[in-house]
Amino acid sequence: MQIKRDYSQPFFSTRRRRRNTGRTLFIFGLLMGGFLVFFFTQFSRLQLMALDAVGMAPTPTPFASWYAEQGYNYYLQGKLESAASAFAQAVNQQPDNINYLYEYGRLLIELDRQADTSLGRSLSDAELASQLGDQAITAAPNDVRSFTLKAKALVWMSDSASAIPIALRGIEIDPNFAPLLAVLARAYTDIGRYQQGLDYGFNAVEADPMNADAHRSYAIALIWVGERDAAIRELEDAININPNLTTPYFELAGQYVGASMYEEAVATYERILTMEPRNAKALLRMCEVYSRIGQDEQGQGYCDDALTIDPNYAQAYRQLGMVNFRRRNYEGAIENFLKCVDLESEEIECYYLRGLAHFYLNECDPAWEVLTDSLRRIELLPVKEPVLSTTQEGLRLVTQYCPAYSNQAVPTPVTPTPLPTPIGLGGGG
Repeated sequence: MQIKRDYSQPFFSTRRRRRNTGRTLFIFGLLMGGFLVFFFTQFSRLQLMALDAVGMAPTPTPFASWYAEQGYNYYLQGKLESAASAFAQAVNQQPDNINYLYEYGRLLIELDRQADTSLGRSLSDAELASQLGDQAITAAPNDVRSFTLKAKALVWMSDSASAIPIALRGIEIDPNFAPLLAVLARAYTDIGRYQQGLDYGFNAVEADPMNADAHRSYAIALIWVGERDAAIRELEDAININPNLTTPYFELAGQYVGASMYEEAVATYERILTMEPRNAKALLRMCEVYSRIGQDEQGQGYCDDALTIDPNYAQAYRQLGMVNFRRRNYEGAIENFLKCVDLESEEIECYYLRGLAHFYLNECDPAWEVLTDSLRRIELLPVKEPVLSTTQEGLRLVTQYCPAYSNQAVPTPVTPTPLPTPIGLGGGG
């Protein structure tokens, strides 16, 4: 059989070529389209890969869990500000995570810094923790920690009456949560219901003997009913549980001072300064202890050190003024007390002792003016004596020794308002 060929046609027909070319173009278009989609959707990742290949890639952003782990490690080391900053990063990434909200808020309350716009803090730490508590309740309404955080923040904002019903809502979720029992212990103690404060404090320690806050809250209730020795034991337990937190040391040293255990108080403040050599508050407390035992010269050195660290420390100016007053350096005392007032301190010593210093310098007009102003301020104090009697005596001395005031009537003493005071509280934290 003979095969007939038409040599007028090319070996590969035009129709067949067109069909294969179209399919190729179609497949090529799909590939290019897919590549472009991949390129645009993964541009950032590809860019990082390219930068990493030449050693210029930026540091990757850590996960929230990484920040939380860092925060916990800082907390165990007693570095509360670093711990709070780390948990703040975790909350920024996961604002509805109750684990991070609770820990961040708890750290803020422990720091307890006041609002300071110059440092970027428009709210106090307790106020910010209160907002986090609201956020936590919204995000996790069935988690006891949400109500614990909110109630604890309110206690630190001196609003224990509002904290109690919120805390009781949390108790309905978990009646054995030691941190919440500790909050109730403080709240009931604050409003004068001491037995309930004691009961909740005891229950908090029983629920979790290794919870430092439980021991501290129980100690506060014990202080208010005069059980100082028992309170000291609870605070010592709190320190043994976490020896890297400074706040329990301040609380314990304050009780040592109240019990006239001055060597123990000094040793405790020295322990704080070993951990934080630039802790201005510890230096101030050392100044106060040495002044209390009559060693004003040594005390003044600690006050000066505190002011070197914090030149705007009003309490240190108050204490330094008291040291100078006792040493009869009345000019120096007035200078220190005026700096205390300029820093908007309301501490009464910066007023009535300043008035007495003016009197001892025979400066009758400022003596009368400052002592009269002090009398108005004393009216606002919950406990007025012995400051009231001292101020009244100063005014009487002005009328006796300053001719221009010989006929001036001494203001009538304000009747002190009896308010509950802690039987065992002394020394201050």
